[in-house]
Amino acid sequence: MKLDQNYCLYSPTDYAEALPRSQFMDFQIKPLWSPIPRISGFAFTVKLAPSDNLMLHAAIYQAPPGSIIVVEAGDTDFAVAGGNVCAIAQKRGICGLVIDGVIRDLAEIREAQFPVFARGVMPIPGQKNKKSPLNIKVNCGGIDISPNDIVVADEEGIAVIPHNQRQEIYIKAKLRSESDASTPLHEWEEKHYQKIQSLLKGKS
Repeated sequence: MKLDQNYCLYSPTDYAEALPRSQFMDFQIKPLWSPIPRISGFAFTVKLAPSDNLMLHAAIYQAPPGSIIVVEAGDTDFAVAGGNVCAIAQKRGICGLVIDGVIRDLAEIREAQFPVFARGVMPIPGQKNKKSPLNIKVNCGGIDISPNDIVVADEEGIAVIPHNQRQEIYIKAKLRSESDASTPLHEWEEKHYQKIQSLLKGKS
């Protein structure tokens, strides 16, 4: 399934004008290398049992090209993926991984320039014992995410756009971005100054 718009044109900052705070992940889920490119795609979701990574390793063969694998890892004690898993995901056209958990082999992943957003790095891998369904509702970074919600991630943060609101949110972000781009700094400064002075007058 392909995105019906180029959601990568706009940053999570632009989407912040169109989405509530509840649609932005915890800031501790962050890019693991820099400068990381902005990515966008439909969420292919994975929910793991604590200390187990079996279903993420299965997901890299089932997630469609252009998707972003979103993982509820269950803990931060064991890595859920490493260099080879990320290399296969990249080879198969997956845009990136967003993980509420940790990974390993960061040097390999950085060298391959594969986008990974996670809580950090842990050299010890998880086990492969627990089978569970793929592409179900998960919680990642404090947000409930359903399959085919749209994820937009870069160094500014991670926005999650509900699938049934995608067109509306895209248009709002587009208008905000175009407005910002067309406003000279001196004009923004003047409006900002007037706004701040007005607000200060209303405070005791």
